[in-house]
Amino acid sequence: MKTNKISIIGAGFVGSTSAFAIMDAGLASDIVLVDVNHQKAEAEAMDLSHGAAFVKTVSIIAGTMADTKDSDLIIITAGIGPKPGETRLDILNKNIPIFKEIVPQLVRYSPNSILLVVSNPVDILTYVTYKYSGFPANRVFGSGTVLDTSRFKSFLSKQFEIDARNIHAYIIGEHGDSEIATWSLTKIAGMSVDEYCSTVADNCGVNFKKEITDDVKNAAYEIINRKGYTNYAVALAVRRIVEALLRDEQSILTVSSLFSGEEGINDVYMAMPCVIGRQGITRILPVPLADDEKKQLCASADILKDILKQADLT
Repeated sequence: MKTNKISIIGAGFVGSTSAFAIMDAGLASDIVLVDVNHQKAEAEAMDLSHGAAFVKTVSIIAGTMADTKDSDLIIITAGIGPKPGETRLDILNKNIPIFKEIVPQLVRYSPNSILLVVSNPVDILTYVTYKYSGFPANRVFGSGTVLDTSRFKSFLSKQFEIDARNIHAYIIGEHGDSEIATWSLTKIAGMSVDEYCSTVADNCGVNFKKEITDDVKNAAYEIINRKGYTNYAVALAVRRIVEALLRDEQSILTVSSLFSGEEGINDVYMAMPCVIGRQGITRILPVPLADDEKKQLCASADILKDILKQADLT
């Protein structure tokens, strides 16, 4: 029987909650938690392992980098998260040195693994991971806007009072302030949002698209301002990515991937609908964006490229 070893680097709010979500879904035979605070990792591993009677058999340990050896998948949640008032890009310079240290070690112990970056700013740090790992781009990707896309569907679900799972929509670009809500691609029962508003819904205000777009962009800030961090929804997003990957589903998810000419954009990581399977990213899909969405995507790429340049990463 195929076993799946998953190492999670960083046992903070996101890392530990992701471990719980992965364990509960029965996706791993082995989970290794690594954290600079080893006692914290030990406590999380103990707490999780005490639920053994309620889940599929899984070994959960707190380990060192050496214990990640021969991982199938390594999830990086390590780093310094945003404080209230900070953007994802504000914390870049705090996290780059951490990645410079840990990525080469992970590669040394698991040269055939797939690297999934969740730490913020995820697009920049995924690029850093790609550069320092030496792995092909299909085996290094970020959580991107998988969570943002779910938030988008959640707000649309409340707007129209329908199941979020029956809404087809994407947030693309940066996981951050310049992300793009692709209204032109959004479908409900095969109808565009405008068609749905005119034929079914009776609660579409003049500014509802802008309001929902702003709500999606500001969601993390609102949560962080209230409790100091986000963890549950992002852990579910991680679980969904892991599920698509390890089960070789060939699912379409808006992970952060390396652009190599798509929409005329090169050498930057951003989110686009990608096909995900056991080998990582199979392909980036050339979705038919509206002209204004293409312009916003290029602007988002320029913002990220400028950050990369300022950080001497290009």
